This record gives sequence, structure tokens and C-alpha cells, in this order.
Amino acid sequence: MAGASPAKKVLVPIANATERIEAVIIIDVLRRAGADVTVASVEKQLRVEACNGVIIADVLISDCRKSVFDLITLPGGVLGAANLKNNEVLESLVKKQAADGKPYAAICASPAMAFGPWGVLKGLKATGHPLYMEQLASSAIAVESRVQVDGKAVTSRGPGTAMEFAVALVEQLYGKEKADEISELVVMRSNHGDEYIITELNPVEWTPNDSPKILVPIANGTEEMEAVMIIDILRRAKANVVVASVEDQLEIVASCEVKLEADVLLDEAAKLSYDLIVLPGGLGSAPTFAKSEKLVNMLKKQRDSQRPYGAICASPAVVLEPHGLLKGKKATAFPAMCDKLSDKSEIENRVVVDGNLITSRAPGTSMEFALGIVEKFLGRKEAIESAKIMVFVHP
Repeated sequence: MAGASPAKKVLVPIANATERIEAVIIIDVLRRAGADVTVASVEKQLRVEACNGVIIADVLISDCRKSVFDLITLPGGVLGAANLKNNEVLESLVKKQAADGKPYAAICASPAMAFGPWGVLKGLKATGHPLYMEQLASSAIAVESRVQVDGKAVTSRGPGTAMEFAVALVEQLYGKEKADEISELVVMRSNHGDEYIITELNPVEWTPNDSPKILVPIANGTEEMEAVMIIDILRRAKANVVVASVEDQLEIVASCEVKLEADVLLDEAAKLSYDLIVLPGGLGSAPTFAKSEKLVNMLKKQRDSQRPYGAICASPAVVLEPHGLLKGKKATAFPAMCDKLSDKSEIENRVVVDGNLITSRAPGTSMEFALGIVEKFLGRKEAIESAKIMVFVHP
């Protein structure tokens, strides 16, 4: 494009114990909007042990010392926020960002634990995780909003508000039209804070047990927001989640270039049996799943033994449908892929459970999808409790 403005430069610092859902949603949504996002580790190495799983950073924070950014945005996580707060390079970058009148943002524990002590919220309205509101009140005008913008400071509450937060950051950088386009693309819900709804047909009990064993395959091109929300929310609910790479190495590069790490290769994972096998989406990885004979056979065996299986986004249409795994079942998928489903009668629903099958639509429905799985194994009370802690549902 002639005369296209250069991409906006964004810094997302990460640390050990960073809240991975928040980090990945922020990175992914901003990259979709066209931003040049640098993921910087404040640890001594690029590989960061975030909450519930690994993220591999692009650079070390020390490499960013002299860089200039259009936006600096901190994910949360209690210990993660403390690790960010203790990094002097990051502290000076954020203080300079605020002094220069440029956007800076934080979510969850980070507004109270990092921005507060750094003095960059003085006299400004800010929000944060419900557990940190009292602490926040000592360094800002604490408000209960899901996302709060005051001047150039943007703050938010938790994993369950991370997508709204990321879309608000897109609006800060690119304007409302771009923000709306992204919300629509990811199928973000509009009734933020309300209890989620799953549509259930032919209900059967999913053998509840204290820690269901769940397989989540990933591959290059996997939709990272979907994968991370599924994995992390199920791990929070004490499920035993095995993340298996369908590639020939553990590290994969997801659809918006976030680098994730599997626990095992699929060959290793295939030796065990699972209470649920659930596929994240991604136009890049769904064909890889569909071509994996081992994975397809595991899914067929799962169905034949009446054990639960599920998929979201491109995967119901590209993996399950062509292999006959939706036969006689109602399902949904990514809006643009729904024409591939032979039964389209329930596609408008955000999460569809039909017997032992659960399907869903997009990154913006992933949290509801993961909570629907928690609900099927552990009951609605447990799922809503989890949704409230994440501030997906009003606490």
C-alpha cells in the first residue's frame, strides 16, 4: 500500500508466573490489528514459565532499553506482576511512556502491583482484579469498570476481561472502526459479565471425576487464544491436561506467531486414554490435525467408546466433519466455515453440546467453550465460580 503508516510498535513484557491467558490474548489481538508486537522476557531467558504453561518470548527486556513504543501493556498474574514490577528496565520504559504522554496499560494484579508503586496512576481512574482493589486505591482512583481508560492509561480486571481490554487497546492505537472489526472477527460476546450459556441437546452425563484427563493437540498455526484458554481454564479446574504436539518437535509457532510448547509429542500421548480430546482451531493447524492418522484414529476411538470429544473454530469443519465425526450430531464452527457442516441447524449458538460432543465458534467463544467443558465434568456451580474468579462473569 502506498503511504501506509508504519505498524504501531507495542511492548508486551512477560515473566515467570505471568497470567498466560491475558498475555496471549493481548499479543494476538494487537497483532491481528496490524501492530508490531514485541514479547519481551524480564527473566534471564526467553522461555517463560507462565501460569499453566510456557510462552517463549521474542527478546529479552534488556534488548528493549533504547526502543520507543506506541504502547506498553502489562499482563497480570499475582507473582507475574511482582516479577514485572521488580524489573528496572521495564519500570523506566513505563515511566518514560507516561511522561511522554503515550499509551500504557495493565491488567489484573499489575495496575496495583506495578503501575501503583511506579506512580503512573496518580490522580487517574483505574481498575484491576477484585482482590487488588484496596491496594489500587492507595495509588489511583479505583473504579470497578471491566476496562477503564483515563488519559493514556488503560487498565482492566482479569483473564475474563482480557479480550475487551485488548480490543480497547486496538481502539487507542487504530480507532473504533478497527476495534469493531476485530471484535466481530473473533466473535467476541457483547453481553460482558453476564453468565454464559451453552446449548445442550441429547444430554448425557460426562463421567465426572475429580481430575478428568484431557488431551489438547496443538500444531503450527494453531489459534493460540483458543489453545491457551482451553488448556489454562481446564488446568485451573484441576483437570489433568496433556498438550501434545502434532509436529515433530514440542515448540510450535501459533497463528499469530506466539511460540508455545507442548508437554509431549502426539506419539507419546497416544499411549494413554483420555476422558476428553479437544481440538483448538486455526486455519493453519486444522488441516495438520485432519491429516494425522494417529489423531483421527484416537478421535474415532473416543467416539466409538462413547467418550467425550470436542473442537472449536475451523476444527469442527475441517477435522471432524470430513472424517464422519459429526454424523448425526448438531455442531457449530467458525462462521465462515459453517457451510462445510452438513447439519447447520444449531450453528448460531456459541457453544453446542450434543451428547458426548462439544463444539464452538472462535477465539471470542473460547472461554465459554472451556467453561462449558468444566461444567460438563464438574457442574455449573464450579464453572461459574471459575468464571467469577477470572472476572468473565461479574464477581
